[in-house]
Amino acid sequence: MDGRDTYGEGTYGRGTTTYDEGAGRRPSAGRRPRVGLVAGGLGAYWPQFPELLPQLRRSAARVSERMRALDADVVDVGFVSDAREGAEAADRLRAADCDLIVGFLTTYMTATMLVPVAQRGGAPVLLINLQPTEAMDHDAFGTGQWLAYCGACPLPEMANAFARVGVPFRSVSGHVEDERAWSRIARWTRAAGVRAALRTGRHGLMGHLYPGMYDVSTDLTMVPGSFGGHVEVLEFDDLRVRTEAVGEKEVAAKLTEAREVFTLDDSVAGDDLEWAARVACGLDRLVGDFDLDSLAYYHRGLDGEIHERLGAGMILGASLLTARGVPAAGEYELRTSLAMLVCDRLGGGGSFTELQALDFRDGVVEMGHDGPGHLAIGEHRPLLRGLGVYHGKRGWGVSVELDVRHGPVTLVGLGQTRDGRYRLVAAEGEVVGGPLLRIGNTTSRVDFGADPGEWTDAWSASGVGHHWALATGRLLPDLRAFADLTGTELVEVGTAPGPGPGPGPGVGISAGPHCVA
Repeated sequence: MDGRDTYGEGTYGRGTTTYDEGAGRRPSAGRRPRVGLVAGGLGAYWPQFPELLPQLRRSAARVSERMRALDADVVDVGFVSDAREGAEAADRLRAADCDLIVGFLTTYMTATMLVPVAQRGGAPVLLINLQPTEAMDHDAFGTGQWLAYCGACPLPEMANAFARVGVPFRSVSGHVEDERAWSRIARWTRAAGVRAALRTGRHGLMGHLYPGMYDVSTDLTMVPGSFGGHVEVLEFDDLRVRTEAVGEKEVAAKLTEAREVFTLDDSVAGDDLEWAARVACGLDRLVGDFDLDSLAYYHRGLDGEIHERLGAGMILGASLLTARGVPAAGEYELRTSLAMLVCDRLGGGGSFTELQALDFRDGVVEMGHDGPGHLAIGEHRPLLRGLGVYHGKRGWGVSVELDVRHGPVTLVGLGQTRDGRYRLVAAEGEVVGGPLLRIGNTTSRVDFGADPGEWTDAWSASGVGHHWALATGRLLPDLRAFADLTGTELVEVGTAPGPGPGPGPGVGISAGPHCVA
């Protein structure tokens, strides 16, 4: 999978945890992408070369088989030979509500056969040109055999026609058993899965903005405007009534789960752990009752009253939710919970993260957060630590302490521009070992191959905002495909030459609503 380091489907892989009786529905982990498939060729060839169409149909059947192996639901509408059949296929694909449509160019075909699919299909279109084998047998082949290899012939025609009718163009060329080509096709399929997760997602936003955080403030309408989906505005009382209804059996089961998952530090008070378990059960009910795919929350509270205690008790439950595919972010960070969802659906997890400190001696950036962590991507067994005070917040209780698994990682943030549009911001680095604070934070040391100060300046200049997701693996290729499918600007922060007297980290806009092959 492009060298990415993904987490497994065990207890804390996506969508594996079920609820206790009465605790509500299991949270959705997002449906598999629905990929429409249409193959085609020029019907004028069939009477001229009787063996050609059966050969092309065999290739189309093999492509359909391989598409189904990409963890996708494939809607195969068959083989088209002229513009009328292309239009009929377009209507069938539109009715199927696809997340991605794949047009297989088996030989030459006219643009009139696929333009209706691109215009009416209701989904982004990927054209694939996969010839039967690596190369022709030039000594043995005649015209009929050659035509089975000329799927590349109509590709420039399709690109030109798509551009002139206003449809984004993207393609993959190779041969039917070409693993490099299938790796690229899989990337587009994964990106379509993320698009589907956001297009059908339900995102909870509970509480209120952390006072003074202008960057966190966002326009809720831009969520469906940018990606689709729905934002469910929740009150902390929605959590309160569900937490009050939790029974002792549920609390006991959650305590058992916590002890199985975490190492408990001696600083954890029994009453605080029990309260965190009770709130976690309430969160399970909340997510189930509102059918949430993500959650962002914050509430300040005062003088130890119930809402303050609820806000302070959420880290355990939010971490457990995040680890099983329902990302939860504190500080009312809706955009970061969406970024975490993108990372999770790409197989990289995604832990709630901010800048913490710079280590110029070791050349690393330390980042993490004092809130929920993604337990499924930790380097070691996560620790629960008791805190008498949450810095900058009201309340006290238990917090999660972990280090993200060492190796390649990708930062993914969702910024908002002056004109209100969302933009993805990303960078790749490597989590390395070294000393970590023991203060109940999820903290990692990330090496970006650059001076930590220069990299931090470049990252901050990208417009990312206060928080982002830290995911395992190298996700930039998938993020480029996702940005293309959704028409979202992608800003990459890397080691390109930047302003000043010498080379340093740079910021570049590298993807968006344009041609990506």
